[in-house]
Amino acid sequence: MCTILAHRPGRRRMCPGRRVSGSPCRSAPRMGDNGRVTRPASARARLDQVCAAAVEVARDGITEVEPSDVGDHLKAAAEGDRLVTHYFECRLPGYRGWRWAVTVTRVPRSRKVTVCETVLLPGPDALLAPGWLPWQERLQPGDLGPGDLLPTPPDDERLAPGYLLSDDPAVEETAWELGLGRSRVFSREGRMDTAQRWYDGDHGPGAAISVAAPAPARCGSCGFYLPLAGVLRQSFGACGNFYAPDDGRVVSVDHGCGAHSEALVETAEAAVDELPTVYDDSAVEELSVSRAPGSVEATEPGEPYGHP
Repeated sequence: MCTILAHRPGRRRMCPGRRVSGSPCRSAPRMGDNGRVTRPASARARLDQVCAAAVEVARDGITEVEPSDVGDHLKAAAEGDRLVTHYFECRLPGYRGWRWAVTVTRVPRSRKVTVCETVLLPGPDALLAPGWLPWQERLQPGDLGPGDLLPTPPDDERLAPGYLLSDDPAVEETAWELGLGRSRVFSREGRMDTAQRWYDGDHGPGAAISVAAPAPARCGSCGFYLPLAGVLRQSFGACGNFYAPDDGRVVSVDHGCGAHSEALVETAEAAVDELPTVYDDSAVEELSVSRAPGSVEATEPGEPYGHP
């Protein structure tokens, strides 16, 4: 700060650093540099030793629960002049990481410490409930059960009045005239959001069953594929194969599975083992024939085979 020095009675002399034109002196802090006056109270205050030593007084101030639900003393933090908060471990079931915070104080020149307030606060690793969301944003697919009602807001951007012209020919065929058809139909934004959700879901080309299927086994070439109407016909249809896991569901044209109508099981031809030959008549083996002694004279010519 710029100091005012006494010079003469009735007159004041400014700091030597101040110029005649009225600009601030160079030794003074600049405008906006108010870091010294914007620090929190706990940063400016010193820890009062009398209040910091009153651990048992702070512990006795927790009367909402049993003494066994209050754990070890964690720390003492200065909140202001003669104002200290003691933190204790919380042992209540379901409050992991929470802390009991007891603020104590004392009047000046007094050794008696009193309790200001007691509160249960979450710690750095406390288990907290998720942030609050409106019910419209909390709903997930499958939450709607039998008997439940889910009203659609009148300004839902996914819907448009049925009498407006649409870029979907399937909508214009039934809702082109005022008073006919449905009161509201899918808007362009609603169709695009739906198409992207279906394409990125479990019935698009990135699904595990589609990736594992043969490359030619795509829904667009399957005989069980039922194309949708309108502009979505180019990309989506319904599966009508009873044995397919996507039966009755909307699938993308490039989705696939092993139940494709033209899927053929190719079996490799296995080699047939030849059995060992029992009798081979393709070879001639020469054998020598001997006559019994005395049956035929040795000088007689041999008889031809095949005589009567």
